[in-house]
Amino acid sequence: MTPFLRPLLAVLCAGVLAACNDDPDPYQTLDGNQTMVVGHRGASGTLPEHTLEAYQRAIDQGADAIEPDLIATKDGVLIARHDPNLAYSTNVASIAKFADRKRTDYLVDGEKQTGWFAHDFTLAEIRELGAIATDADRPQQYNGQYKVPTFQEIVDLAKTQSTKLGRGIAIYPETKNPTFHRDLGLALEPKLAATLNAAGWNSKTAPVFVQSFEPSSLKQMRTLGLNVRMVQLIDADWYDYKTGKLSYAAPWDRPYDWTKAGDTRLYSVMVTPAGLAEIKTYADGIGPWKPYIIPMKGEYDAAGNMKDLNGDGVADLRDASSQPATTLIADAHKAGLFVHAYTFRNEGKRLAFDHKGDPKAEYLQYYRLGLDGLFSDFPDTAIAARAAYAKELGH
Repeated sequence: MTPFLRPLLAVLCAGVLAACNDDPDPYQTLDGNQTMVVGHRGASGTLPEHTLEAYQRAIDQGADAIEPDLIATKDGVLIARHDPNLAYSTNVASIAKFADRKRTDYLVDGEKQTGWFAHDFTLAEIRELGAIATDADRPQQYNGQYKVPTFQEIVDLAKTQSTKLGRGIAIYPETKNPTFHRDLGLALEPKLAATLNAAGWNSKTAPVFVQSFEPSSLKQMRTLGLNVRMVQLIDADWYDYKTGKLSYAAPWDRPYDWTKAGDTRLYSVMVTPAGLAEIKTYADGIGPWKPYIIPMKGEYDAAGNMKDLNGDGVADLRDASSQPATTLIADAHKAGLFVHAYTFRNEGKRLAFDHKGDPKAEYLQYYRLGLDGLFSDFPDTAIAARAAYAKELGH
């Protein structure tokens, strides 16, 4: 606010408003708006993930968008599951009639897995399964109660709730293991594009963000004529608490389409200026794992052992501390890319030592950096922290 306007504003406000604030500080996001909150697999911290009930809970908690990971059934229907292996997130192992569908040492993106896989089941058979919580520390009483939804049902939910609530609810689908599905003859991209076209959601202004870890998947959807906002996901294996850097090991070292093509680059190349420029040619934003933005580092003793700062007998993330932020957000914004980071969770085991057990402290770190969006298992906590940050800025 210019100085000569302050006295005039004081006069205008006096006796009219109880309080009259100066102009609020701006958000540092690419578009100048507050950070978008995405319900990660729905409100998956409280209800079994990727169910209509979890998505509805996220919407009720104020999420701006809901995220379905998409895989395909035997009859080519897109459903919401994080993994092709249904053993991780459904009660399929307890259903006797499906015992003979179990596969052993089955390769998914080069990783051997044992379990039951969605492409061996029709949608009608998938409907017989119940979703279960994938984290043993989260509520288990809902296991088996909720069904696996189709992508179309999630689109319908977002549309219905947007109309009912008078606010836009975006969807944020991910093509999960797209090369794996393409090799099975169950390509995800044409089905996803067809669903969005039928919904009338094929434009940059549609309430849609499409994401993938595999660049070829995003590029193929562009070739198919999909014009929605697209996001390149960026992964890593784990934290290197000694150096504050990230570690890289298969299958989290590089996109699987790169592995299959013999491209030996790591995900880390994507966060360089050159990598960001390459991403800009086919996507609108990046979705990095959050330590690409705020690294984590531990303290080590003379013997080279990480110190157990909280005294719980184990040296892990809870004993690591946030380091100064990297320039990734600024670099991405300079390249014209927004940044949506994942994944924010409430549990103490997911928080660094300096967060002191308070998930809102972590959110505030990222909001203050100008993060454009984030994925949260607990959208209500993310929304509450966002409100606190808005108040901090004077909004």
